[in-house]
Formats: sequence, C-alpha cells, structure tokens
Amino acid sequence: MREVKNRSFFEPSIINKMPEHEHEQVVFCEDNKTGLKAIIAIHDTALGPSLGGVRMWHYKNGLEAIRDALRLSKSMTYKASVAGLNLGGGKAVIIDNSIKNKSPELFRRFGQFIESLNGKYITAQDIGTSSNDMKYIKIETNHVTCLPESTGGAGDPSPKTAHGIYMGMKACAKLCYGNSGLENKIIIVQGAGHVGMHLVEWLAKENAKVYISDINEEKVKELSKKYNVEPVGVDKVYDMEMDIYSPCALGATLNDDTLRRLKCSIIAGGANNQLTDENVHGKMIMEKGIIYAPDFVINAGGLINCYSEVIGYNWKYVFDKVEDIYSTVLDILKISKEENAPANLVAKRIAEQRINEAKK
Repeated sequence: MREVKNRSFFEPSIINKMPEHEHEQVVFCEDNKTGLKAIIAIHDTALGPSLGGVRMWHYKNGLEAIRDALRLSKSMTYKASVAGLNLGGGKAVIIDNSIKNKSPELFRRFGQFIESLNGKYITAQDIGTSSNDMKYIKIETNHVTCLPESTGGAGDPSPKTAHGIYMGMKACAKLCYGNSGLENKIIIVQGAGHVGMHLVEWLAKENAKVYISDINEEKVKELSKKYNVEPVGVDKVYDMEMDIYSPCALGATLNDDTLRRLKCSIIAGGANNQLTDENVHGKMIMEKGIIYAPDFVINAGGLINCYSEVIGYNWKYVFDKVEDIYSTVLDILKISKEENAPANLVAKRIAEQRINEAKK
C-alpha cells in the first residue's frame, strides 16, 4: 500500500531501503489538506500484530525519515520477542515539527491510515507525541494504545520504560561489581525527556551520583533542582570519568568516536538503536571490557505497558514483567561472557529463535 503525491519529499530511491531491513510492508501516507506526511513501517508480524509508537520529528528529508522508521520497527520486533510478548515490530514517523504543527485533524487523518491496515499495525506515543494526541487517533481507529488514563487507557509509558532501564542497570551492576546496588555510582543520564526524568528519580532514590545532560537547558535545570543532580554539557558527556553511561535520547550515540572516548564500566540506557553499526560497535564495546545492556532488551518496559493495554490492562502483570527485565538482562550478559560474544548479538539471536519458531 502506497500513497505518494509529493515526489520532492518521498523520493523513489528510498524504496530500495526496504530489502536491506527485511520488512513486510512500508506505507507512505500523505494528505495535503492536513499537511500529514508519515511513514508506517511493519517489520515482522510472525508473533502478532506490529506495535510501535509514532514519532513526530522534523526530518531533513524522506530518506532520513524512512531510515529511522525502518531501524526503529526492526528493533521493536526484537524487543517484543525477547520480552515474550505476542507482538510483531512496527513503527511510524510523522515528518513535521511537533511543537508548531500538531493538530487534531492531522492525527485523525493518521488514524485513518492506521485503520486501513486492518489491525496489522497498532500505534502508541513516542518522541514528539503524547497520550493526548492518541485521543484523536482513537476517533478513527481502535488500533491505538497509550490513551490517557482519564479515558481508560494506560497513559504515558515512559515511567515503565524508566523502571525497566533501572532494573537492567542493576543487573549490569550485579555482574560488574558483585552486587546490584547503585549507591555512590557515577551515572550520566543523557536525555532529560520523559524517560530520562523518571530514570533520574529512580537513581536519586538509590543515592547514586547522577549527572544529567540535554540540549534543552531548562529541562536540565528543572531536574537538577528537583533531584539534586549535576548538569553536564552535551559536549562533555563522553569525556567524563563515570561508572555508567545511560543514553536516553536519540540513537546512534555509540560510534567509533564516542567509544574511543567513553570511560565507563557499564552502558545501560533507554535510547533506541544506540549502536551506529550493530556488528561493529557491539564488538568494540565488548573489546573495551564494557558491560552493555542491549537497548531493545532494557527499554522494553514501555512496550510491555502498551501490550497490556491491548489485552486488558493489569497493573500487576506490567509490574512483574518490567521487574523481569533484571533477570533477562543478567541471563544475556552471562551468555555473552561465556561465549565471548557481543551482548547485542546474543540478544538478537534469542529474539530470532522465538520468531523462527513462530514462523514454522
């Protein structure tokens, strides 16, 4: 399914990106009346309908947008599989400025595109979108989660994402230091958004020595004052001495340059697609002796919360599942150590085993 009118933005060459990411379906959505330009990427539905948030971001061009959608949706497939959820991987991006150009009409039109997929894709909130935006999508389709709690939904999934990162971080600490305590550990949280904010709250309660970094200086000041944590400039993150680096903003912060500079024992954060190249940089992290919690394992708390909303929300189910991220991360790290294999590739293999069994 493909709707394209503005060839200047959705260049035909981006279709060539589909095979390299092994996607089932990619839908291009464009509506001149509302200004909607969006991509829905469905990676794999062997385990169930694809579920993934809709990101609203001011991409430079269509190629940058589709790259993001394809990488994110593939990550969602692995995330759902490792977490033991009966879901496939999907993701959507709306190409626009989320601060200036949101409208109920735009989200309703996006909901109509989702409805046309007959349940193959379920959306949720992501960077640049909120529970309130989901209300307008809901008018046009039932295939939406993260609805406001006031309307019977599960609300913002960020607190559950942060809880899972916290549990995964403690699992890394257990393997690295012999116990899961984070007291007095120097932790840099990169990203002061909803996930980073809630993670800082967890870490502050455990008396970790927390530093926070974000391009939004006002958010950094707010968190610094509220939780008594230290601000650090975005240009200084990779050069500080720390115990744990926690990337919680956009992806691809782990690359040749940053990994040469990073001085830490653990990498454990909520950003999606942290490795610029999963085959190169996962190995590079291992060779540096750094313990790495694969992003699609440690940040599954939000997806667990959304999944529960789909099947009938149960607080205890969500809490227990998110707590289980501790043992899942620890098991993957132990296998990684035993096999001398990068943790991200171990986690990917585990995810693919479950998917392949379903396909049989």
